[in-house]
Amino acid sequence: MIRTKTFHKSIIIYVRTFFCVLLLLLPVLRVDAARDEATVAGNWTFEDGSAIDTSKNGINGKFVGNPKSVEGIVGKALQFDGESDGIDLPDTPLINTGGPYTDRTVAAFFRCHDISLNQKQMIFQEGGATRGLCLYVYKGEVYVGGWNRAQYNWDGAWISESIKSNRWHHVAAVIREAAGAVENDKLEMWLDGKLVGKEAGGQLHAHTNNTSIGYVTQKTIYHDGVEDLSNVGWFDGILDEVLVYNSAFDKEDFTKIAQPLSVEPAGKFTTTWGYLKDKWTK
Repeated sequence: MIRTKTFHKSIIIYVRTFFCVLLLLLPVLRVDAARDEATVAGNWTFEDGSAIDTSKNGINGKFVGNPKSVEGIVGKALQFDGESDGIDLPDTPLINTGGPYTDRTVAAFFRCHDISLNQKQMIFQEGGATRGLCLYVYKGEVYVGGWNRAQYNWDGAWISESIKSNRWHHVAAVIREAAGAVENDKLEMWLDGKLVGKEAGGQLHAHTNNTSIGYVTQKTIYHDGVEDLSNVGWFDGILDEVLVYNSAFDKEDFTKIAQPLSVEPAGKFTTTWGYLKDKWTK
């Protein structure tokens, strides 16, 4: 009788443990809701210490300065010195020379060494003073912005949220079902898997200015109206898993992507997430 009760108790514990683990993995294992792999433009994972585009679209980046390969939030990442390290991306109709782009997701994991610096720290930037998108850090906040000051006079919109130094965050800018006119709720900002806010916006047309990671390679526009030229906005910290898609990710997509933030990347968790990521992308 005692053995039977012990056996039943063991079964109950096993079943509870199984379902707890399953609940933890559901955000990782479930099918993407809006992430359409047919729309991937570029995906820079930095796993091999380079800026190779792992999407196989061939949008391979070129180092400026000497970004260093370090441990990231998902495997390896790149560390930028805040002074002269960055990545230039080539022109491509998938990002800047095609369009118009009615849907767009730009996202990245980032970890700033010092968010209080009195300088903008660019995570990703495309376009110039006429049309463009940017994700950057400034005085304790991370910003996403977009504008198109030609075809339909979108002066631009910027959304921001507070962040912390030496802590991993995941940020994304989304343009969703936009048209050739300024309409409400077309530009979105997501941080750490959650929607921060929406602003009016529109579709992004072709823009021939360069695209870059970790600094401004050509002109961009910030929330305060400042238009920077080139070789500015150097990022001081670590960047990982930068991606650009011509589809608009939704809540389920960002919940899945931000999963590594729930546990600091150390020990078995890094190995487990790397395994799941590998299975997910095959």
